Amino acid sequence: MPRSNWPRRRRRAAEHDDGDLSRLLSGWKRSEVRRGVTWNIQPVSAARALKEYICPGCGGVVEPGNPHLVAWRADGVLGDSADLAARRHWHSHCWSIS
Repeated sequence: MPRSNWPRRRRRAAEHDDGDLSRLLSGWKRSEVRRGVTWNIQPVSAARALKEYICPGCGGVVEPGNPHLVAWRADGVLGDSADLAARRHWHSHCWSIS
C-alpha cells in the first residue's frame, strides 16, 4: 500500500480564515505624532513593493522589492480621501530620522 504524505490534521489557519484582509491589514497600520501632526503609518513588505517611488525624506528612489513605509496625515482638514490621496512612500530609515 502506498504511503500517504497528506497531513492528517486540518490546519488552523484554514479553519479560521474568514477572507477579510482588512482585519489583517489593520493590525499593521499604526498612528504616530510628529511635530504636532498625527500620521497613519503602514509598512510595505518587500513582496508587496512593486513600484518605484521617490522618498520625500532623502529624495532618493525607493526601489521595487525594498520594504518601506507609507505615511499619510490622519488629521487633515480636507477629509480622509484627500489625506489618502496625498500619501507618500518613505524609506524606513528616512522616516525614523525625520
